[in-house]
Amino acid sequence: MNKCPSLIAIFILFICATASDKRTYTLSKDYTVSINGTSNLHNWNEKVGIVSGDALINQNSDGSFDLEAINIKMDVHSIKSSEGSIMNNNTYKALKADVNPQIIFTLTLPVKSIQPILNDKMITAKGNLSIAGASKPVDMQVKIFMQKNGKLGFEGSQTIKMTDYSIDPPVALFGTLKTGNEITINFKINFVIKTNPASNS
Repeated sequence: MNKCPSLIAIFILFICATASDKRTYTLSKDYTVSINGTSNLHNWNEKVGIVSGDALINQNSDGSFDLEAINIKMDVHSIKSSEGSIMNNNTYKALKADVNPQIIFTLTLPVKSIQPILNDKMITAKGNLSIAGASKPVDMQVKIFMQKNGKLGFEGSQTIKMTDYSIDPPVALFGTLKTGNEITINFKINFVIKTNPASNS
C-alpha cells in the first residue's frame, strides 16, 4: 500500500527535473528603432520614440534556450522625421495611425536551441509584421546577444515595400519631396527578465 505514493512522488520529481524553465522577458527602455528611406531629393530618417514588447524564453537543461514567443509594438504617433512636422503628419496619414496606432511584429515560429554565447549569434525570426492594418509574413535575420547583466539583446533590420501594405509613399514640401517605395526598419533592443513594473529599466 505504501509503494503507490512513493512511485507517484518519484514520477512528479522526474517531471519537475526534466521540465524547461520558462521565463517571461520585457523590453527595456534602452532601445533604438529607426526607419530609413529615400526620396527624389535625398535620403531621410525617422525615429520611433515609443516601443514596447515581451518575450517568452525556455531555458533548456543543456544550457541552451528557446525563443518561444516575442511580440514588439511600435507607436506610430511617436515616429519623428528628420524632415519635420509636415513629414510627420504625412507619415501618420500614410500609416493610417488613427485606426492602426501601432506597428507590430509577432513571432510565429519558435527558434530552438540557441546557445547562450556572449558574442552575437545570427538567427532567423519568422513572424508577421503588421503595418497600417495589413499583416505580412517576414523572415528577419537577427543578431542575438546574451549579455553579462542578464539582458538579451536583439539587433537587425528589415526592408519592406510600402505598397505591399497598401501604403502610399508619403510626400512633403508641397509634393516636391516624394519618398521611395522601399523603407528599412532598423532596431537595437534589449529584453530583461520580467519581475515587476518598478524593476524594468
